Amino acid sequence: MKKNLLNPNFGWLLLLFLFFIAANPASAQKKKNKKGKKAQVEAPAKPKPPKKDKKTIKGLTKASKKIEGLFTLYQDTTNGSIQMLINKEQLDREYIYFSQIADGVVDVFSFRGAYRGSKIFKIEKYYDKIEFVAQNNSSYFDADNAIAKAAHANISEGVMASEKILAYDTTSGNYLIAANNLFLKETFMQVKPPRFPNQSPSAFSLGTLSKDKTKVRGIRNYPANTDLKIEYVYSKPSVLNSGSRGVTDGRNVSIKVYHSLIQVPENDYQPRIDDPRAGFFTTQVTDMTSMSPTPYRDLVHRWHLKKKDPDATISEPVEPITWWIENTTPHEIRPIIRQAGLRWNEAFEKAGFKNAVVIKEQPDDATWDAGDIRYNVLRWTASPNPVFGGYGPSFVNPRTGQILGADIMLEYGSLKGNLLNEKIFDEALLETYLQNGENEKAFMEHDPAYCTAGQMAKLNNMFGLTALSVLGGSELDKSKMIKEFLHFLILHEMGHTLGLNHNMKASQFHGLKDINNQEVTEKVGLIGSVMDYPAVNFASDRENQGLYWTTRPGPYDHWVIEFGYKPVKSPDELQPILNRSTRPELVFGNDADDMRSPGKAIDPRVNVNDMTHDAVEYAVERMKLAKKVSKELLKKYQKPNQSYHELRNAYLVVTSQQAGAANIISRYIGGVYVDRAFVGQQGGTKPFTPVELEKQKKAMKALNDFVFSPEAFTVPSALYSHLQMQRRGYNFISRPEDPKIHARILNIQRTVLRHLLHYNTLQRITDSEMYGNAYSLSSFMSDLNQGIFKSDIYGNVGSIRRNLQVEYTQVLINMLTGSQKTRFNHLAKSMALYNLKRIRKMAGSATGNTATRAHKEHLKTLIDNALDEV
Repeated sequence: MKKNLLNPNFGWLLLLFLFFIAANPASAQKKKNKKGKKAQVEAPAKPKPPKKDKKTIKGLTKASKKIEGLFTLYQDTTNGSIQMLINKEQLDREYIYFSQIADGVVDVFSFRGAYRGSKIFKIEKYYDKIEFVAQNNSSYFDADNAIAKAAHANISEGVMASEKILAYDTTSGNYLIAANNLFLKETFMQVKPPRFPNQSPSAFSLGTLSKDKTKVRGIRNYPANTDLKIEYVYSKPSVLNSGSRGVTDGRNVSIKVYHSLIQVPENDYQPRIDDPRAGFFTTQVTDMTSMSPTPYRDLVHRWHLKKKDPDATISEPVEPITWWIENTTPHEIRPIIRQAGLRWNEAFEKAGFKNAVVIKEQPDDATWDAGDIRYNVLRWTASPNPVFGGYGPSFVNPRTGQILGADIMLEYGSLKGNLLNEKIFDEALLETYLQNGENEKAFMEHDPAYCTAGQMAKLNNMFGLTALSVLGGSELDKSKMIKEFLHFLILHEMGHTLGLNHNMKASQFHGLKDINNQEVTEKVGLIGSVMDYPAVNFASDRENQGLYWTTRPGPYDHWVIEFGYKPVKSPDELQPILNRSTRPELVFGNDADDMRSPGKAIDPRVNVNDMTHDAVEYAVERMKLAKKVSKELLKKYQKPNQSYHELRNAYLVVTSQQAGAANIISRYIGGVYVDRAFVGQQGGTKPFTPVELEKQKKAMKALNDFVFSPEAFTVPSALYSHLQMQRRGYNFISRPEDPKIHARILNIQRTVLRHLLHYNTLQRITDSEMYGNAYSLSSFMSDLNQGIFKSDIYGNVGSIRRNLQVEYTQVLINMLTGSQKTRFNHLAKSMALYNLKRIRKMAGSATGNTATRAHKEHLKTLIDNALDEV
């Protein structure tokens, strides 16, 4: 065997076999696996894909226009889309967001120049996203208090947007994000208003925000702010209400908005804490570490004024408050605007500043427009349906209260002698209409700077001009009135932009004997503050006419500017100023206190359309004047080749004065004077003092004589047949054009009754009897009952009185059986029942003509049916 294995031929064969195996490994593997699992053939390796280029900022923006500023933006030159750079140094820093309406439609309360407020936001990075987070600044924590470590407990910050990072540059530290979702959607602010609970389903409303139609209209970028103008388009396929004439197509409505991202100012501005005795706009802040019962640190809204010479008693500021008169302003009134605005410098001198306010004119070739937040502009518009006569908003740093910018919007229609909004006369008076409209009321609550002083003043001015025409006033008188009106309007709206809110108590400054003494009023003003809504001061004695409108800031304005702007090293230095608040010329009460709406507030001195600290007597004089003027309207307002439209306007304006005066008088019944002096303050009285018995009785007699009596609204009967509107197309399609005389008068009377018999008024009368009110509920309601029925119930009752008596009876019935019966206390219900039974007895008389007897049967039926339900 050994010889065979060593055979040379065998060795050669073995080498050949091994060579074959080495040369054919796959074949050998197949043989190896022949009896086992089928062998897998190894696939050839795939080529690796080419490595993708990393996205870069340069690559993603190569087709875009670069716009550098606080936040650098890129806008695609083909489709207009925008991208935004965020630098790593901008992360975790706070900025201010502010917006205003560039142009809109008043149907949804979006009008040119409307400010939508400001808020603090922070930019944060979350993994691969950049987030914009709204900050809560309503709470203050003392850093030295341990509870400050829990400062963020149960406070929800608002993540407004979260955008994916598109690219990052390690060298510059810049992140690139898409910005369309930030600005082309309602990310930073709500543009489309919500539907209010009581809003009619047929009311005008916006459609759905259109992604395709909404677009960037402009970008302005500066080192300290980035501004974008966006046109939001709201579309829907069909509309029931196509809107006012300011709406071209109700299916497609554009609202243009300025968005501003602002760098938080880095300066030595010192916040000033509000005091309830002074009237500034504020940002409300609660001190969460204070043990005080009033832990308030509300921030006064004011400009950053700093003396050039800190040691001087009076110094020019380092940076004055500069205003620009927009180049849209009629040239003839620019001097008046300048003169009125500069009058505020008188008040700032009390605070230690000279030339604090500077006014310039915008050149016709200016490269900036009024929407630029770097400029404070006095602007004019001529809107199809104006919602204001003047509007003076400002925006602030919410962390400090520092005012950063402001505009004054003025409606050219305020200077015209026409009624652009006839709708206001569906109710007795403009403010009644505004208060009754839920949408308008909600808007005013949303925007405290919303102001109707211009509308109110215009209506008053129209009455003054009408009275001048009727009573033989000269063109010089009319020119004086218009000039003074414009002075007042500028002063009032500029006051808002300085931080002041309304002072509806200031018209109580002078007495009746001084109101037309120009030697007095030229020195100190016609009223205590230009921030009131006063009546036009029209003297019945034409030989004794003083100022029609105040033309300078009043004593209160000087004092409140001193409190707000005087430089101090410690808040204690402000106490001597605040201690003067009890002086009669410095009285204060704002919109929250005013009594223009039925049942609202308690102090009758805080009101609109009143004058002097004997406002009842002044209102009585105004009602006498209105009746005197109304008797002459037909003679003075018939012009050849003209319609009777101007005559109708004059009648409406005159009766609106009667309505306003009636409301003022009614507020003294059951009224309570309010004093906000602090404990121990010199000159202070009790916080609540009921109106004197004599004044309440005087007010009740005035109402019975000038609102409820049979002769209250008598005018020459020929006047009624001439109250014709001028026909325009199909403007009578909704209702007949005949004058609604009874409805007009009843609206005035109803508004007074709504206040006198409001559950708040009746509750206050009974409560105040506990601390000094001598005009008891039983006496008041008996006097009212007598005034509405006694003079004619046993004879023939005229149609105006029949209307009133049924209305009054129904009000009493509703107190017992109506939907709000639970709001009336038992004492009020007892008197309502007592008076209904007295009316039932008086109506039992069968005397009078057919209409009167039918009226009495009506009253008896109403009362009998009501008594069955009680």
